[in-house]
Amino acid sequence: MKKIFCLALLFLGIGLAAKAQSDTTLQQYTGKYKFAEGSIVLEAVVSLENGSLSVNTSAGSSPLEKQSDDVFVITAFQGTAVFKRNDAKKVIGVSINAMGYALEGTKEDIMMELFEKSGRKI
Repeated sequence: MKKIFCLALLFLGIGLAAKAQSDTTLQQYTGKYKFAEGSIVLEAVVSLENGSLSVNTSAGSSPLEKQSDDVFVITAFQGTAVFKRNDAKKVIGVSINAMGYALEGTKEDIMMELFEKSGRKI
């Protein structure tokens, strides 16, 4: 009986560790992405809830389903989101192709870093 109990705890621990790793991996995509003035949407917010990514815009929201590295299906809008990285492998933007629209967005925290590096004051 002790062996079964220990084995069950081991599998539970492995499952929780895998979920935590998945959440940490998906967390890198979360944040606010800004699009060019005049775009069909001006911003998109990617969030992580219950181990799943979703995107919310003024046009609506959708789950994001991972297709491959940095590529997600935007299920509600029959499109894709391809996340862009810098040389340090940090997510800095997203390219969205959905419902006939192509959008290029910049992650907001990256925009603040660039603004601060420019030496300008808010």
